[in-house]
Amino acid sequence: MCEGNAGLPPIFALAPGLELALASRSPRRRQFLEEWGLSYRMVSGGKTEPRPQAGEEPAAYARRAARSKALDAAAAGCGGAGRILLAADTIVALGADILGKPDHRGQALAMLRRLSGRTHEVISAVCLLGPDGEEVVFHDTSRVRFAAWPEEVLRAYVATGEPDDKAGAYAVQGQGAFLVEAVEGSWSTVVGLPVTQLAREMLARGWLRPLAG
Repeated sequence: MCEGNAGLPPIFALAPGLELALASRSPRRRQFLEEWGLSYRMVSGGKTEPRPQAGEEPAAYARRAARSKALDAAAAGCGGAGRILLAADTIVALGADILGKPDHRGQALAMLRRLSGRTHEVISAVCLLGPDGEEVVFHDTSRVRFAAWPEEVLRAYVATGEPDDKAGAYAVQGQGAFLVEAVEGSWSTVVGLPVTQLAREMLARGWLRPLAG
């Protein structure tokens, strides 16, 4: 069980009798929850995430992938009564093209070449499985503009290894922050979790409550 951020007062608490299970290994998603002051249990999403289908819209794919992760975790016994299961998926889309995690560094470099000097979309989708079987799926989209970078700069970034397991081959919250010239929309969506919508959805259902100051 991961506890909340001990350095700052908590903002939210789960409703009495509820637990939160996070089907993600993303350090930044964990950090968002900890910054709210929430404790949670990390669980595995199980199967490999699905591949995009021919002609599938990027947002539809992100939602399907998040839901697949949540259902896989639930099938493994990680959901159920008294527990909220949270799964998420983040993708990079250049027009209708979905740029997933690169299979190798040559592919990472090719992705960064395509993104350099252009604007793309980052879509983060979330699936919540509630304690009474309720299923909530939503997504948010931010637009990200890369500055134009010379080949040697992109090669130097790829050589750090940071792009290896990142959608679109970069991390705005890491060494790759310098690549980004502007963000239109939610920064947390670009990082991997649309926290504004997540808080609204959980508060609306009574799963989350703000703590009095």
